[in-house]
Amino acid sequence: MSTNILGILNNKYDLYNPKFVESLFDKMSGSYERMNYITSFGFSEKWRSRCVDLIEIKPNSTVVDLMTGMGECWKPILNSIGENGQLIGLDFSSGMLKRANRRKQKYPKHNISLLKEDVFDNSILKNSVDNVISGFGLKTFSNIQIEQLAGEIKRILKKDGSFSFVEVSVPNNKLLNLFYLIYLKYFIPVLGFLFLGNPQTYKMLGVYTSKYKNSMKAKEIFELNGFEVQYINYFYGCATGIKGIKAVNC
Repeated sequence: MSTNILGILNNKYDLYNPKFVESLFDKMSGSYERMNYITSFGFSEKWRSRCVDLIEIKPNSTVVDLMTGMGECWKPILNSIGENGQLIGLDFSSGMLKRANRRKQKYPKHNISLLKEDVFDNSILKNSVDNVISGFGLKTFSNIQIEQLAGEIKRILKKDGSFSFVEVSVPNNKLLNLFYLIYLKYFIPVLGFLFLGNPQTYKMLGVYTSKYKNSMKAKEIFELNGFEVQYINYFYGCATGIKGIKAVNC
């Protein structure tokens, strides 16, 4: 990794610097989906599906999958919007989008557009989207960036449009919390070494998760930006999320 890990841990700006995050996910793109599945014991796929199912996505809708990665959230979205709907996947990682393009070939009858853009500087039109989904991207944002994210989602969502996010989190239960942090700190870096030959790369996911804690702060930020928001717990707090609606007067 081009940036020294210890320097990153001691420098908040670098930790949330988009260029650093982009580089991190480029490096992990070859093994990220497999690692997610293994390290969550298969729950990551279920959490993504539930994240999508928590909001009403109607046939023929336009849905944006922010920080789309390799398109792991697409299947339940496409099942909801049908062949006449539109799915827009947005990510700034070339490595992730390369694999998302491969996944796109599996759905030739569906309207899928991929944008290599920054979530804070994108070409999606104002008030043009029915729903926004994001799986496991919030932890790489600082609180200031989450506030910017709320503003961007407000911009692109139609009136009464809805969103749903899910993120790996730190459980409140003390025993589960202890086990989970040990798992993040020691076990996942070992898997990172096996898959990439670099334990530090996947160790960063544990760093982000520890700093993120859970989605409660994100809920507060989105509420302050005029959304009607609900906090969601997944599997005793091992993942948390928020879902919400853009109010008519928002």
